Amino acid sequence: MQPLLIIANTPSANTLQLRQAVVTGAKRTELALIELSPFEATAEHVFNASAIILGTTANFGYMSGALKDFFERIYYPCLEHTQGLPVVLYVRAGTDGTGAVHSVERILAGLRWRLVQEPIVLQGEFKPEFLQTCEDLGEAIAEGVLLGVF
Repeated sequence: MQPLLIIANTPSANTLQLRQAVVTGAKRTELALIELSPFEATAEHVFNASAIILGTTANFGYMSGALKDFFERIYYPCLEHTQGLPVVLYVRAGTDGTGAVHSVERILAGLRWRLVQEPIVLQGEFKPEFLQTCEDLGEAIAEGVLLGVF
């Protein structure tokens, strides 16, 4: 079975904790994982993924520049070869993450990737509950892939 690809921008200690929580949750299953920054991830990683968990910060009402860079590099190579790829999104936002969510959703629609759940927006001051939410996300998506739900 192809691995679960976790691509998350982690410009701060808190966002790194969020990505690590996603990984911790996913590791509760037997599914292989690949964990990368958006700058490390390539189209080849996408081609070989069973599903993708994307994490970004909300910056100026948009996704992070790092995630945008990822999409710019993989968009055309993946366009005709990864349609229907299951994907989920979590956004770390200070005040409002809707712009970041919408910007990612537009690109996902163009790629014809399939959001398998509503995006999660972790908004406001950092809370310990955010970590549990991310652990649950990682576990649920990995388990869904193993069960063939996605």
